[in-house]
Amino acid sequence: VMRRNPFGMDICCRKGSRSPLQELYNPTQVSLSNTAILHQIRRDQVTDTCRANSVSSRKRRVLTPSDLKHLVVDEDHEMIYCYVPKVACTNWKRVMMVLTGRGKYSDPMEIPANEAHVSSNLKTLNQYSIPEINHRLKNYMKFLFVREPFERLVSAYRNKFTQKYNTSFHKRYGTKIVRRQRKNATQEALRKGDDVKFEEFVAYLIDPHTQREEPFNEHWQTVYSLCHPCHIHYDLIGKYETLEEDSNYILQLAGVGNYLKFPTYAKSTRTTDEMTTEFFQNISSLHQTQLYEVYKLDFLMFNYSVPSYLKLE
Repeated sequence: VMRRNPFGMDICCRKGSRSPLQELYNPTQVSLSNTAILHQIRRDQVTDTCRANSVSSRKRRVLTPSDLKHLVVDEDHEMIYCYVPKVACTNWKRVMMVLTGRGKYSDPMEIPANEAHVSSNLKTLNQYSIPEINHRLKNYMKFLFVREPFERLVSAYRNKFTQKYNTSFHKRYGTKIVRRQRKNATQEALRKGDDVKFEEFVAYLIDPHTQREEPFNEHWQTVYSLCHPCHIHYDLIGKYETLEEDSNYILQLAGVGNYLKFPTYAKSTRTTDEMTTEFFQNISSLHQTQLYEVYKLDFLMFNYSVPSYLKLE
């Protein structure tokens, strides 16, 4: 099956050629085999953490289709990508649109960000039948990208609560946070919810009431809960800190690395480690400890050390 690619070269669909999964576990190129070792270490870390923290009960929770709505499927290249908000997911969705668009898109960066988040533009695993889901989980290469948990959290806070245009978040979450966490809140703050402080956001996250009420929003939900790494075996775990190398490695395994590169551009507004340190200055050590407990599995599973700025009790 031949498919024209936008650059005028004929690229063959995967049929008959090696799948990304084969290329990952039995690399034909030496350059790919060194990286394969690094990813093996990352996979082992996840496996060990899952084993060490498994609930003592024998019964494993069975995943339901709604657990799979973050897993984007690329049929042509036999890949599944679990997207995690605030970890380059807009650019990865753009790349997936190029990969699955059959020539409709050629440059990821020409796809508007809001279009990348339109759910009908990408197919997710929950849209398949149970046998089809199982077949793809077994035979497709599965990957996700992770980020230092508190840096991701501060990034989500800055994006959703400090930008004036995010009125839907202010209305849905901001008003609730102000009502619950702020003594003597003004009527305007209760109505708009557009001035949530980071300390109030943290207090909301660790409040047992929040946990009982509804699942966390995907922008601050743990990777553990979004992508289910203890139930789904991910072949590749990319990191935000090595985003370019990890992304282009995946595109190489998919056999498209010679004409498709992961888009990189340095965002001047990017949340950094220094910035995260500053945000945590005003959080009490009790709240820091409780918040760490919420995200602990993400820290352990993806090998992020306890931040030096934390004052844990």
